[in-house]
Amino acid sequence: MTAVRAAGAGSIRTRLLALTLVPLLGVLPLLGLILLLWGNQAIDLLLSGRVRADLAVAQGYFDRVQAEVGSGTQAVASSHQLVRTLALAPPAERETALAALLAREQVRHRLDFLRMLPPQAPEAVAAAGAASGAAAAEAVVAVMDAAQLEALAPGLAERAHIALVDSDGAVPSDRVTESRGLVLIAQARIENTAGATIGWLQGGVLLNRNLGVIDHINRIVYPDGALAFGSQGTATLFLDDVRISTNVRLFGDPQAERAVGTRVSAAVREAVLGRGETWLGRAFVVKDWYVSGYLPLADAGGRRVGMLYVGFLERPFVVVKYAVLAGIGLLFFVVMLLAAWWSLRSAARIFRPLERMTETMQRVESGQAARVGPLQADGEIERLGATLDHLLDTVDDKTRALQRWGEELDAKVAERTAALQAAQQQLVRSERLATIGQLAASIAHEINNPIAVIQGNLDLLQMTLGEAAAPARDEIRLIDGQVERMRLIVAQLLQQARPNEYAGYAEALDPAEVLQASLVLVRHLLERAQVRLVLRASPGATPPVMINRQELQQVLINLIVNATQAMQEQGETGPARELDIAVRHEAGRVLLEVSDSGPGLSEAVRATLFQPFFTTRRDGNGLGLWISRGLLERYGGELRAANRPEGQDAARGAVFTIDLPAAEV
Repeated sequence: MTAVRAAGAGSIRTRLLALTLVPLLGVLPLLGLILLLWGNQAIDLLLSGRVRADLAVAQGYFDRVQAEVGSGTQAVASSHQLVRTLALAPPAERETALAALLAREQVRHRLDFLRMLPPQAPEAVAAAGAASGAAAAEAVVAVMDAAQLEALAPGLAERAHIALVDSDGAVPSDRVTESRGLVLIAQARIENTAGATIGWLQGGVLLNRNLGVIDHINRIVYPDGALAFGSQGTATLFLDDVRISTNVRLFGDPQAERAVGTRVSAAVREAVLGRGETWLGRAFVVKDWYVSGYLPLADAGGRRVGMLYVGFLERPFVVVKYAVLAGIGLLFFVVMLLAAWWSLRSAARIFRPLERMTETMQRVESGQAARVGPLQADGEIERLGATLDHLLDTVDDKTRALQRWGEELDAKVAERTAALQAAQQQLVRSERLATIGQLAASIAHEINNPIAVIQGNLDLLQMTLGEAAAPARDEIRLIDGQVERMRLIVAQLLQQARPNEYAGYAEALDPAEVLQASLVLVRHLLERAQVRLVLRASPGATPPVMINRQELQQVLINLIVNATQAMQEQGETGPARELDIAVRHEAGRVLLEVSDSGPGLSEAVRATLFQPFFTTRRDGNGLGLWISRGLLERYGGELRAANRPEGQDAARGAVFTIDLPAAEV
């Protein structure tokens, strides 16, 4: 019987060894080899996918540059200022003004050339035909020789001239220089007021040695930290197979000269320029291998004339790839050894005494933390002991899980309570805003009736007195104006309650004249507060602005009253009270600046200054600046607040700036 049990035990041990070691020594190495092969291919696919995305980003920016060149040229051609300049009578004055205008617009739109051509100029007709297939307001890619470039703008031919550099793997060529230029060119029709064509406007950018465009593409595609393991991202523009603008360096040195004039490999040239394909994969670039993406660039006629390239150095990723694959292989080997050792040790175990499990249960019943532990016993009893330990562990895990769930439930209750409180506060705020709107509507409705009575009796008084009212005509006119202003204030209250139903009537106003009219209404306040007024505004000195007169006057009076009250809060011991109001014209905008010598604005106050209900005065309602900003924004303007620039401390005072677009005259 003992021999039978021993033979049975040996048979079980043999089967356990076979079931354990055969998968470990046979299947696991095969899986490791498959994983290595798959990992190598997956990493290569990831790198190709990355460069595909990088190429798409670069193409998007290049398309954007084309659109900006086209839209900039179209904007100048359709501008009223250009048509007005061309309408000047003296030819000498017209030519001078036109040259100055084109020079300004060329700098403004960052163009390398901007010129006007007659309606029937050969180059204008040719360019119009070439651009007929392009999208509206978009530049096209074109290749121009040195003579054409020099005709566009002086110096372009010299900038486009590139000395060719011998390049490994390139198609053999006898050329030593490249004098052609790759140009983004756009053409727009210039029409007079009758719609007739009076000329053409050509504008564009030369891409040869255009380091600004290529460096910006590189920064967009490969910002700092975008590539790991010390790899370097690069971008290049090609004319045919010649690098005309690139941040690839010669000899691989980041400080070396750019590889302008080097040529692309023959394989890439054939695939991209020859067959019109997009190249994604490894490519030899100047002195090293790069994970590269090449995209063909076509002119308006569909001819492939150049390429757009982005890529990054392959070597760091290759090193990392092989290191990772070697690490995976080593890990599989170590895991296989450890698993074999553990399997042999587990198969060598025999039965543990049943008393060990009985003792464990007794200790658990008495409240002790006990486990059966490793058993030197046969397999069935060992699994029974492990099952028992697992059951005890499960009980402990469930107990700890219940405790953890209780803690998480408490945390969620606290979180939901906080969220509910925040929602309740928001609801209270919304109800408050709604109540204020209803109150404003109610007050406005009640005030409208006495205003109507005053206006009606004033009209009746004028009709009754007739010419006898002449001595008091100015006072009656002032009363009539103030009644109108009260009516407009009521309309503003209704506007805050129902903003979609009210909108001010806009007209072209002289801001200096509106300012002087506003000062008449607050002059008594300034005199009573002993405020010295410094006025730098002359009627007609600036272009007019399109805005409602009463609304602009409301904003000005609000700012002047706020400045006066801020200076009064400093008391008699503060600095001299001075209110400085200036009106000026700057870059198509009209600025009205109201500066005071009050305490200024702290950072905390400036952060919440234009929010509704925020005020620093005890009797304020916090709506004045909020309403003022809303009124200005309706007409394309804005209201800004800052401290006076001549002093950073709070005692220097604040300056509020009304910024409105100048109206066209």
